[in-house]
Amino acid sequence: MDLSSLPTAAGLLAPPATAQRWRPGLGREGARVLHSEIFAHGDDGAGVAAALALALDDLRHQPAAGAGEKPVLWVQDEASLKRTGRPYRPGLPPALRHRVIHVAARGAADALFALEEGLRCRDLAFVIGEVAGNPRELGLTASRRLSLAAEKHGVPLFLVRHDAARDLGSARMRWQVRSAPSPHGCWNPAAPGVPSWHAELFRARAHPPGEWILRNDRENLVAERPIIASPAPGHGDLVPAAGAGSLAAG
Repeated sequence: MDLSSLPTAAGLLAPPATAQRWRPGLGREGARVLHSEIFAHGDDGAGVAAALALALDDLRHQPAAGAGEKPVLWVQDEASLKRTGRPYRPGLPPALRHRVIHVAARGAADALFALEEGLRCRDLAFVIGEVAGNPRELGLTASRRLSLAAEKHGVPLFLVRHDAARDLGSARMRWQVRSAPSPHGCWNPAAPGVPSWHAELFRARAHPPGEWILRNDRENLVAERPIIASPAPGHGDLVPAAGAGSLAAG
């Protein structure tokens, strides 16, 4: 038997050569993702903000009537609650402030149980979860259960992994997110700018990996490719991409 004709493991994991690059609103074209993971530093705040922006972008491009009025489930384990605090309702988009159902779970096991039960409820617009670190309970089997529940019932899950290493998981999209400098305002350069994040899509089931600067532009999510700075003489390997700093978005 000629083994050279068999696909390699790398080939099986890589997206098809014809796969589209991810962009905001891609879900309306039949490429909706129902389980995403966002890895971020717990002190940054970018993970939850980016997860919410991705969730709202997905929701805006769904044709289902009444999707914009359904409740939202927000689950935090105890470590995430201590690290990031509860969702601040006055700081949420006005359309969401009266729709959030918050669950403070005692540990990772209780949080995963609440997330899976929420994904089984088709009356939810989407589910946001926050889990700190790499708890033993959140293994590949538990991740697979979340993916199956989300896809079976059509409720998207955006799971934020605070201070976690990139472990095995079945999420259809896996992001690494950090805050990026906000652009200067048109009228007052000293005023706070729109929230911005540097987002790296390091694993996706149907899209090649890539990096973007994500921003909330009024009511829409905008994605721009990072600008690579010109290398300084003799220090080409030390120059990061523009927007790669850890400054908090205004």
